[in-house]
Amino acid sequence: MKNPEISVIIPAKDEEKSIVKLYTELVNELKKINKSYEIILIDDGSNDKTFEIISDIAGKDKAVQGIKLRGNFGKSVALSVGFEKARGEIIITMDADLQDNPKEIGRFLQKLEEGYDLVSGWKQKRRDPATKVLPSRIINFMTRILTGVKIHDMNCGFKAYKTSVAKSLNLYGELYRFIPIFVAKQNYKIAEIPVNHRPRKYGKSKYGWSRFIKGGLDLVTVLFLTAYNARPGHFFGSLGAISFSSGFIIGLYISYLRFTTGTIQNRHPLLYLGMLLMIIGVQLISTGLVSELIIFSKSKVDTQKFVEAEIN
Repeated sequence: MKNPEISVIIPAKDEEKSIVKLYTELVNELKKINKSYEIILIDDGSNDKTFEIISDIAGKDKAVQGIKLRGNFGKSVALSVGFEKARGEIIITMDADLQDNPKEIGRFLQKLEEGYDLVSGWKQKRRDPATKVLPSRIINFMTRILTGVKIHDMNCGFKAYKTSVAKSLNLYGELYRFIPIFVAKQNYKIAEIPVNHRPRKYGKSKYGWSRFIKGGLDLVTVLFLTAYNARPGHFFGSLGAISFSSGFIIGLYISYLRFTTGTIQNRHPLLYLGMLLMIIGVQLISTGLVSELIIFSKSKVDTQKFVEAEIN
């Protein structure tokens, strides 16, 4: 069977009241675009009738594929499953809560046609409570400053990818929030378009202020992975060199006092600090070397992912 042109991936958890309406809106819009499509609905451990409804839809429409995860593994796993199953040339991801408007899909496709590899939605006017909006804006601001990736809304679930880009992602935990960073750091071209964000009609938001703490920790992880994923020895080695050098300088100072005055003048705590810093430095450098050995022994570079065009 011929592969579809568009794959739409929708993770859902406890969205029994939204699925049918979203499916109806989505199909109507996809038919207007006049491209072949598939819809992948993924139940991420719902406690309601979400998967029963998905099964009913899939039974009536051959373009719909329903997937049920064994439990609530989170959005990263749901998206990864969807990316693996997707057969389309372009992948659209969107949330199942009806806040993403399918009418925006045409604009995403137009932006991709301009030469971009990922187009991310920007909820300029968010229809969410302050407990969700404020932490998100803080994390987005910090992310722009620290990574240099100028995207206003990193965590917007409404995105369009070239399939090769989506399938190159390695998502786990809650790293789906920072997909534009991972894509940009691979030198793919990314863009952002404002989207119509609708008020939530059913259910309640699954995020709050707790995401601020989690988001901060995830941001640290992202900064490390994007900067030192292929060269952890540089990270640990740099810290180790600083620590060892500081301890060594302290050691030289203590030795100078010992040889010139015959005593270290009650500077035993400083001596111990110098010794500790040198030990920590050696441990960090050793950790970096071990990390490099692991990467060297486990990884085989897929050179094709670096190639943009090839002429024979």
